[in-house]
Amino acid sequence: MPTLNPQQMTAYRDTTELAVEQFGDSSAAPVLLIHGAGNSLTAWPPSFCAELAQNRPVIRYDTRDAGQSTTWPVGEPDYTLPDLVEDASAVLTATGHDSAHLVGVSMGSAIAQLLALDHPAQVASLTIISGTPGGPGHEAADLPEMTPQMTEVFSTEPEEPDWSDREAVIRYLSESERPFQGEAFDEDHQRAIASATVERAQNLAANLTNHFMMDPGSPWRQRLGEITVPTLILHGDADPLFPAEHSEALAREIPGAQLHLLRRMGHGFPPPAYWPEIVPLLERHFGTQTN
Repeated sequence: MPTLNPQQMTAYRDTTELAVEQFGDSSAAPVLLIHGAGNSLTAWPPSFCAELAQNRPVIRYDTRDAGQSTTWPVGEPDYTLPDLVEDASAVLTATGHDSAHLVGVSMGSAIAQLLALDHPAQVASLTIISGTPGGPGHEAADLPEMTPQMTEVFSTEPEEPDWSDREAVIRYLSESERPFQGEAFDEDHQRAIASATVERAQNLAANLTNHFMMDPGSPWRQRLGEITVPTLILHGDADPLFPAEHSEALAREIPGAQLHLLRRMGHGFPPPAYWPEIVPLLERHFGTQTN
């Protein structure tokens, strides 16, 4: 499938600039793709965006401290997760869309949950990938913790690459995804994303650090029952960060939510081998709603 050339634009919220790309220009309600922590819009491959853009516009954007958006000093993110929610709302306003089908992965799924709660009129449907109820950084004593292997990943300081060596940095970024994705890890796919991430980043150190240090804001799990839009939950049955029980809790607590487990998939956006499975699910979920 040919890759579409996206339209480049900038969304503004106060003094924050957010780099935005839109694929396609039909009148249908767009898909808003929201990436995870430590990533940028490059985490959503153009070929995947092009697949979805056959029927509706697809928007991907850099959150704060990612890609070409405004960055903060390393270790000093002067913003919260709720700020990222308001940023997503501003992206939709800037692109001229009243509402969108939200697709968020990991941190992006937390942003999407809150956008559906705080700005329901802007949300046509909700898709949560590799998510947890109430968001990362909030306690969920009734749900299993990350696996011991994942605990070891977070407790061990990895040896940093020579940041002036582009190839070493790409290898470092790509391999850092391996423990999260397990059997589903696709080295060529991750290298392509890592290369694009390095090429795009204004401040790679901030991109890799600040999302993990921001204040997640108040817990919202108790509000999940207020979500009324159609909700699809995609989750790896081998997710080591948020074991599958997290997705089952989301499916129970969001009215009418549909859960689809991806076999042998870990944590993060599914690599290309899963697209023939998830793209039809997404298309059916989006339906034919228009602005």
